[in-house]
Amino acid sequence: MELQHLEERLRNIEVLLLSQKTVLNFDEAASYTGLSKSYLYKLTSAAQIPHFKPQGKHIYFNKTEVDQWLQRNPTKPSNKESVEEKAATYITLKKIGGVR
Repeated sequence: MELQHLEERLRNIEVLLLSQKTVLNFDEAASYTGLSKSYLYKLTSAAQIPHFKPQGKHIYFNKTEVDQWLQRNPTKPSNKESVEEKAATYITLKKIGGVR
């Protein structure tokens, strides 16, 4: 039980350290994003994620650019209440527009 607790605390420390870095190596980027290494490699080889190869071999990532890449294509949550509110507004506006 104590070993599991220590391992969890170590993982938390690693996450905190990663959040302080501005440049991530390949393994750190995979860990930071939660993507598998094979998928991350596929993304880099297809130039679908911003990355750097300063000496043509090792792959590095700018953490800010990775954050922006992760936050691309935002979607709005669609909950039932929101749809009902939009429908009520539409009906109300339709009635007001029909009266004129």
